[in-house]
Amino acid sequence: MGLQLVEIDWRAPLDRFDGIELVMLGTAWDYQDHFHEFLAKLEELERRGIKVCNPSDVVRWNGDKRYLKSLADTGVHTIPTLWFDDVKSGDVAIALDAFEATRVVVKRQIGAGALGQHSFAHDALPQPGWRMGHPAMIQPFLPSVVEEGEYTFVFIDGAFSHGVLKRAAAREYRIQSLYGGTELPFEPAASDLSQAEAVLGALPFDDLLYCRIDMARLPSGELAVMEAEAIEPYLYPEQGADLGPRVAQAIIRRLGESGPGSTPTVRAPAPAAHGR
Repeated sequence: MGLQLVEIDWRAPLDRFDGIELVMLGTAWDYQDHFHEFLAKLEELERRGIKVCNPSDVVRWNGDKRYLKSLADTGVHTIPTLWFDDVKSGDVAIALDAFEATRVVVKRQIGAGALGQHSFAHDALPQPGWRMGHPAMIQPFLPSVVEEGEYTFVFIDGAFSHGVLKRAAAREYRIQSLYGGTELPFEPAASDLSQAEAVLGALPFDDLLYCRIDMARLPSGELAVMEAEAIEPYLYPEQGADLGPRVAQAIIRRLGESGPGSTPTVRAPAPAAHGR
């Protein structure tokens, strides 16, 4: 079975998807600002009989970081988190005290690429009257993120593909390349890989085409999940020499399940890229 790859913006009219059998979400890195519109497009594609990878029910669950609550309930290691409909300046001081932390990070519940993210400390609090302006979460800052780095585990069709160590630039805590971060291939220790596999196994889905597990080390030494990315994660092809064949075989398997035919696949990029 041959595969034809075409690129279609997710905002394109539905008739642009005529003849397409499978849509693989690509660099739709602005979905967080248009989440309901994005989800509605995926659901309509599915109603038309097009396979969406990963499916809309995965996107709905994974699009809001409150899924981390569900993962914590399964027993996997997560970062302590406080959840807010909106974070105000006074909430930051409360979180610092609650975590007995010197520094915290404030993130959007629906967000990507560290956009709109803030870091505060006891001696660097937000100005009075500041507010996040979105449903948000506050976590203690993990020193290991800048001292050791953040670990990424890429899984294709449930099998480990490759690992990436992401390091922040000097005087920066965000590891994304948008902020000067670097990315290196790494071979995880068996104990670390088993912790990433435990996170994958805790997800309420068992047939993901792709999933990226991002983890950082806790002071106790265990890896804690920061993100389980199953919507449109960057999969680091530069660090994964076999990524292309792995993805192609996973797509072929899914298309084979729906019978033979002319099978173009679609990567659906957004107009703008915001980092990885």
